[in-house]
Amino acid sequence: MNVIGINGSPRKQWNTATLVAKALEGAAAQGATTELFHLYDLNFKGCTSCFGCKIRGGKSYGKCVMNDDLAPVLEKIAAADALVIGSPIYFGTVTGETRSFLERLLFQYLTYTVPYGTLCPKQIKTGFIYTMNVPEERSKEFGYEQIYKTNERYMQLLLGSAESLCAYDTCQVDDYSKVVIESFDPIHKAKRRAEVLPLECQRAFELGQRLAGAESVAA
Repeated sequence: MNVIGINGSPRKQWNTATLVAKALEGAAAQGATTELFHLYDLNFKGCTSCFGCKIRGGKSYGKCVMNDDLAPVLEKIAAADALVIGSPIYFGTVTGETRSFLERLLFQYLTYTVPYGTLCPKQIKTGFIYTMNVPEERSKEFGYEQIYKTNERYMQLLLGSAESLCAYDTCQVDDYSKVVIESFDPIHKAKRRAEVLPLECQRAFELGQRLAGAESVAA
């Protein structure tokens, strides 16, 4: 069992990265090998709609032809058994790097047949992890649930099973006094980070266990 982790946040040691790492820990606890990639370390673009992955009889049929830092990551994902994708929510959706990554990952496998099909060589289980500074109620008002469902639907169509874990009302910075963020209560945010983040870490750990094939996890 091989599980790949994708951190779509520009920060390597904050909420999203922490939860992705915990999910990989959960997978490793089940005996899986794991590897983590930080998208902001990679030099790549989103899909350029060149259709090189869809040329009839082409040597790259079903495979993205772009040769950049993301190419070897896509190769590793194709050989993996499970995938953890983490992103903060920026302006109502995933980060730009995460969106570009998803375009490159998914479009290569999509077949414009009737019905749509997939060229993915194997079933790959996916766990999405989303972090955001708004409470759950506000996220529903903003329609964020549709983003989660859309990503799950495409993943289920093209790769395999998918599930999502959402961490709401997250703490954004270590010291709110140093930045102009008057919309949030720093005492409340610090309390959330101290009391709720460990619970989210446990949920992420259990997500990793499930992706690695655990029959059951601790409550």
